[in-house]
Amino acid sequence: MTPEQSPLGKPATYTEQYDPTLLFPIARAAAREAIGIGAQLPFFGTDIWNAYELSWLNTRGKPQIAVATFFIPADSPNIVESKSFKLYLGSFAQTPFESIDAVRDTIKRDVAAACGASVSVRLDPPAAFAKLPFEEFEGLSLDRLDLDADVYHPDPSLLRAALGEAPVEETLVSNLLKSNCPVTGQPDWGSVQIHYVGPQIDQAGLLRYIISYRNHTGFHEQCVERIFVDILRECQPVKLAVYARYTRRGGLDINPFRTNYNLPMPDNARLARQ
Repeated sequence: MTPEQSPLGKPATYTEQYDPTLLFPIARAAAREAIGIGAQLPFFGTDIWNAYELSWLNTRGKPQIAVATFFIPADSPNIVESKSFKLYLGSFAQTPFESIDAVRDTIKRDVAAACGASVSVRLDPPAAFAKLPFEEFEGLSLDRLDLDADVYHPDPSLLRAALGEAPVEETLVSNLLKSNCPVTGQPDWGSVQIHYVGPQIDQAGLLRYIISYRNHTGFHEQCVERIFVDILRECQPVKLAVYARYTRRGGLDINPFRTNYNLPMPDNARLARQ
C-alpha cells in the first residue's frame, strides 16, 4: 500500500471490462504521522472527487455517460491512488449494466471497500450537466499582494499571526497552490480557500507559505492536511477550515476539505481552471 507498489508512474494495461481489483488503496496513517497527526484527528471533512470520463454500455450495447462525484470521509483509513481510480473507471467502458443505478451501486461498493469506509457516490447523466455548479472561491485574494518569494518547499516558519490581539474572522483565497505528484513528479495545480476565526494571520506570510509547496511532492489530501496542521500550530486559530480544489488530470479532479468546526459541506462547484 505504498505509491511505489501502485500503478503510478508505470506502464499500464488498459482494460474495458469491469475489474474492481484495479483500485489501489494507500493508507493515510504514514503521511499523517510524518506531520505529527496521531490517531485523534484535529479535523474532520471529506475528499470530493469528480470523474468526467465515465462510460458504460446499456443492455442493448449503447454507450452511456455520466459525471461521477465521490465523497470520501477524511477519517477513512485509506485513499485511492488516482491512476488506479482512472484505470478502474475505464474498465466500465465495454461492460453492460442494467441501469445507471446499478453502475452507481457497483462503484459505491468497490470504492468503499478500497477506502475502508462508507462513501457517497452521485452520477449525473447528460440531462443534468447544465445544472452542475460553476463558480469561483469567495474570499479576499492573497494573489493581489506584490511580494518576493524564494522558498519552494513547505516552511511553516513563514506563517505569522497577531497572537494576543482581538480575534478576527476572514476568508482568504489563492490560486497559486502547486505541488507535485509522488513518484511521477507531475505538477498538481490547485486553488485554496482558508476560513478562520482567531488571531489575524499575516497575509504575505500565508501567501509565501502557499507558494512554498511549489516543489513539494505529496498527494492532494496530504498537502491540504499539512496546510491545515501548520496553520493551526503556527497561527492558533480557534476555528479553521481549509478547502482546496485541484485541476483535473486523467479525467479526475480531487478536492479535499478539512475543518475543526461545523460547516456545511462545500457545494462542489467547479472552478474555471477545472
